[in-house]
Amino acid sequence: MRPTLTSLLTISALVLSTPAVSAQPAARGDDLPRALPTLTVTTEVSGLSNPWDVQPIGGGRLLITERDSARLLIADGGSLSTVDFPSDKVWVSGETGLMSIALDQEFEFNRRFFLCQGFTKKSGAHDVRVGSWRFDPAFTKVTRSAWLVKNMPATSGRHGGCRLLLTDNGALLVGTGDAAVGTNPQSRTSLGGKVLRLDPRTAKPWPTNPWINADARRTRLIYTYGHRNVQGLAQRANGSLWSAEHGPDRNDEVNRLKAGRNFGWNPIPGYNESRPMTDQSLPGKQFRARWRSGVPTIATSGATFIDGVAWGKLEGTLAVAALAGQRVVFMKFTKRGKLKWTRTPAALRSYGRLRSVTLLDNGDLLVTTSNGTNDSVLRVSAL
Repeated sequence: MRPTLTSLLTISALVLSTPAVSAQPAARGDDLPRALPTLTVTTEVSGLSNPWDVQPIGGGRLLITERDSARLLIADGGSLSTVDFPSDKVWVSGETGLMSIALDQEFEFNRRFFLCQGFTKKSGAHDVRVGSWRFDPAFTKVTRSAWLVKNMPATSGRHGGCRLLLTDNGALLVGTGDAAVGTNPQSRTSLGGKVLRLDPRTAKPWPTNPWINADARRTRLIYTYGHRNVQGLAQRANGSLWSAEHGPDRNDEVNRLKAGRNFGWNPIPGYNESRPMTDQSLPGKQFRARWRSGVPTIATSGATFIDGVAWGKLEGTLAVAALAGQRVVFMKFTKRGKLKWTRTPAALRSYGRLRSVTLLDNGDLLVTTSNGTNDSVLRVSAL
């Protein structure tokens, strides 16, 4: 059946709360929110298969990636069309395929955007890489301009997740997985288990990166390290940068990023997942998470900060999608970045696995489901 843009279901529900384990002490009763919004959830796009990311491209159109089919799609009004894109060149295996999208700051004028994908080299080896692409004027075909980052590690496809974020100052952040190789997160000659930062116009490392004078380009690209599998990146209104990443069977993390920070994942020898997510026995300083899932993992994924007065007490929170947890967790942090409380709305707990969250200019939230069949892009509105 051809996917259609059909509004299938509307659910209005008061936001309910569920306890969450955190990296901070429990909030006092007078810190908890009192007036929380009603959320309305509608199906914006249906009939998808493992959509990884969604971004608005103007005129009410949405650009969507499907991980396993490697299709690039445009949802426009009542239709869903497949963009002429070299899907056959995308390496699809396990958790790797066609993944994150970021739009150029001048997309309205230059139709340029960035994609993260798995790739098969001429040698037959695989990597994960970020490309710069441009739409034709009719928005039916894309052409690659350049590879911005290559040789992000890939093994079986496990921990190949790749999240992109274009920051307010024009830098492109790339969150990477460790490819399930124990030495990658702590190695500053590997791009695995990192957040990278570069200038997307030139593909050069961002000039204020912490190791900008290193000999190896890989090292010059690194912004933070010691990550396991970065799935979400977000920028707060105050300019601070944040990540969400998968833990093993416990302790998914939300971290506040700053240049040069080590977040302590070091699963060696071998790939020892009994090691702590933040290993304080390593040399130097390791930075603890601002939020942890505790036991078990909920598989945190995409993340964005909420903006809009309609969201009430949820305005300014970090919304984090969860795959295994099948929910969106709204996290309230103080101005200094300490966790105050979390909320998991009941209205977002009946759609299965949730992958990406995207904030629209009107304050609505787009959420992709990741159940494998009959997946959707959901629109969440606060009333």
